[in-house]
Amino acid sequence: MFWKFIKYPLYFLFLLNTLQSQVTSPDAFLGFSLGERFVHHHQVVSYFKEEAQRNKANVIYSQYGTTNEGNPLFVVIISSADNIKRIESIRKAHLASISNNGQAVNPDDKCIVWYSYNVHGNEASGTDAAIMTYYKIMTDPQFEEKFKDIIFILDPCLNPDGRERYVNWFYSVSGASPNSNVKTREHQEPWPGGRTNHYYFDLNRDWAWQTQVESQARMKLYHQWMPQVHADFHEQSYNDPYYFAPAAEPYHKAITSFQRSFQIVIGRKIANAFDKYGWLYFTNERFDLFYPSYGDTYPIYNGAIGMTFEQAGGRSAGLSVQTRDGETLTLKDRILHHTTAGLTTLDAVRENISEVMNEFQKYFQNDKDERYFSFDLKMEDYERGRSFRQLLDRNQIRYSYALRADFSSLLQIPLSQQKNKLINILMEDRSELSDSLTYDITAWNIPKAYGLKYKITTKKSTEESVKQVFGNIKNAYGYAIDWQGGNCLKALSYLLQQNVKVRYAQKEFSIDSKNYRPGTLVILNEGNNRNKPLNDIINYVSSAYQIPIFPISGGMVDSGNDMGSEMMRLIHPPKVVLLTGEGTSSLSAGEVWFYFDKELEYPINLIQTDQFQSLNLDEVNVLILPDGYYSFLNDSTQSETLEKWVRQGGKIIALEGSIDQLSGLKWMQLKRKKLQRESSEKNKYADLRKYDERERNSLSRYIQGAIYKTDLDNSHPLAFGYPAYYYSLKTDNTFYEYMKDGWNVGTIRKNPEYVGFVGSAVGEFSDALITGVKDVGLGEVIFFTDDVLFRNFWENGKLMFTNAVFLVGQ
Repeated sequence: MFWKFIKYPLYFLFLLNTLQSQVTSPDAFLGFSLGERFVHHHQVVSYFKEEAQRNKANVIYSQYGTTNEGNPLFVVIISSADNIKRIESIRKAHLASISNNGQAVNPDDKCIVWYSYNVHGNEASGTDAAIMTYYKIMTDPQFEEKFKDIIFILDPCLNPDGRERYVNWFYSVSGASPNSNVKTREHQEPWPGGRTNHYYFDLNRDWAWQTQVESQARMKLYHQWMPQVHADFHEQSYNDPYYFAPAAEPYHKAITSFQRSFQIVIGRKIANAFDKYGWLYFTNERFDLFYPSYGDTYPIYNGAIGMTFEQAGGRSAGLSVQTRDGETLTLKDRILHHTTAGLTTLDAVRENISEVMNEFQKYFQNDKDERYFSFDLKMEDYERGRSFRQLLDRNQIRYSYALRADFSSLLQIPLSQQKNKLINILMEDRSELSDSLTYDITAWNIPKAYGLKYKITTKKSTEESVKQVFGNIKNAYGYAIDWQGGNCLKALSYLLQQNVKVRYAQKEFSIDSKNYRPGTLVILNEGNNRNKPLNDIINYVSSAYQIPIFPISGGMVDSGNDMGSEMMRLIHPPKVVLLTGEGTSSLSAGEVWFYFDKELEYPINLIQTDQFQSLNLDEVNVLILPDGYYSFLNDSTQSETLEKWVRQGGKIIALEGSIDQLSGLKWMQLKRKKLQRESSEKNKYADLRKYDERERNSLSRYIQGAIYKTDLDNSHPLAFGYPAYYYSLKTDNTFYEYMKDGWNVGTIRKNPEYVGFVGSAVGEFSDALITGVKDVGLGEVIFFTDDVLFRNFWENGKLMFTNAVFLVGQ
């Protein structure tokens, strides 16, 4: 009996001392106190690698990817020694329990808690807080007991490229001691800032779409674990108090009552912890749970408790900053607040662990939903269908797919599966808003984004796929590629870079008993005399890009224009410049840069706006102006130079806000539409507004990411490859009048069809230009009033943008 009370406590004390002695304090490892300086990513990697090596019984270091700039993406997995020994069996048991239609919790299952930090690179305290959180957890005397039922996954930096960009800049402009004056240069981060990744994408809007390498790698690991709890650590303005759950309305209707109520449980727990120190905070404001691609909503729509934490700081905080209240906010303060919120959240989960796990299981009970989203895709939808399947694969959504001999296909998504709720959310045509004050877009219907039609059925298809062989094309007079986006665009890019002469059909034609649409690419042996046979190149393209290429037997067609007609226009390889830098939207510029660099794989020259005056326009024939404001357009000499270049054959592609500035030039003659006035009787009281309703009243003039169905003139090369309509995502209230002397290719007419939130003063709009082309001398100016490359997930806009670059004006 004596040894029962003496021997074992001594043994556990020995184990505790051994564990703590193997955990290196961040200060000892780094050589400075955490919070005195920003930690570089290579130091973070080294620290956690060493910790995993020294504490193998409790810590696993796992690299899950690499960024565009070569930085490692990794997590550390932390739990009790017993759990770490059988970590793989625990993971499999967890996944098995939710794939079984949400049946009873597996006794081997554990609660998976995942923390994510620094998705925005210049919200820089996150990574440092992750290190401190790890250290506090590992040196807790009750560690083994506290983590016997929890597998804790910690991702210290989701965006190393952006964070390193910010940290390196900060060190380059700061002195030996931090300056708290926010007007000094160490608080004035330059373009493009460190918020975004290498290609200037906001990774916190990419959870569902997974267009970026960081998101793709992380979500592959995420789906291998499917946590019950996910917390996303951010920073906001340095003047704002700390924010934690519960979130503000609107909540999506798919969020369960438990997911709502447990936010309150966690919020009250954190509030109590913050109250002990007298720290300020707020809840139920600003940050809602609606848009499906955030670090809180995406986990929620996958069954988890998802939360956002927002610490005062951000791009202007540096190591120390004086707030408007006269307080000094330091990096150490920011680390401490995040660490406290993180540790307290773990306590709240631990205290309610059975309920958290049981409710997570219930989320996946779909009551045998026997419906199917059924897509009967035509041959011209082949590439859109391919891109759509990639999105489904990345989200681990099951589907059946049958490819037919004519390259049409049938795709069915069964709703009787684990991802039932996520599917319904991504596919919903009209999202119900409980409050119009929301943080992001209010419509995202995936079929509209991809340009696909579907129906809902209860009939399961038994159709089997036909095996297609690519790259087995016999030598012919010429070859045709249907123009439909996706890999067809990459094929054109490759052919032009191989100096292959490619034409496109301006009108429909038929030959060899096959009909071809306007925009069809035509590659003829004539004019393509090369060292390497053209047929070899064609077969390589078909095989490499998995696209159908059809042989053409001769130059005379059955209907339409013959191969030698001027209606078969030769595509001259464009020499493209994208303006970047101060004045431009880094997000808009990044979308174009990424599209050329990673998808089209076509050369593009990025030129800073302040270098425009020195740009040799004779070496350029396509100039892309991303969303922004261009000071050089206010200079009459430079504006005249630009006009002369266009008149001589240059082409401008103007995106969003840049159009507003171009429209003011004398040679443009494009008019912006004004908001319609209310009736004179109502207008008498227009100025009688309530002060406490000022924010909500302002929404009457806004569009919060609504989808408009626009009419397309698909006889114009800008709309080749499209039906007579296009769904455009509109994120502002900017509309333009029809051009009297130009091509109004995409328009809104009377009573347009739209989904999403549109303010009452905007909803009356009709008869507006969305997309157009203005001929100026021998050149063109192409207008995209909406973002056709939005976050790179608006798949159906990419073909139109490519038309603007390669087809219009040839």
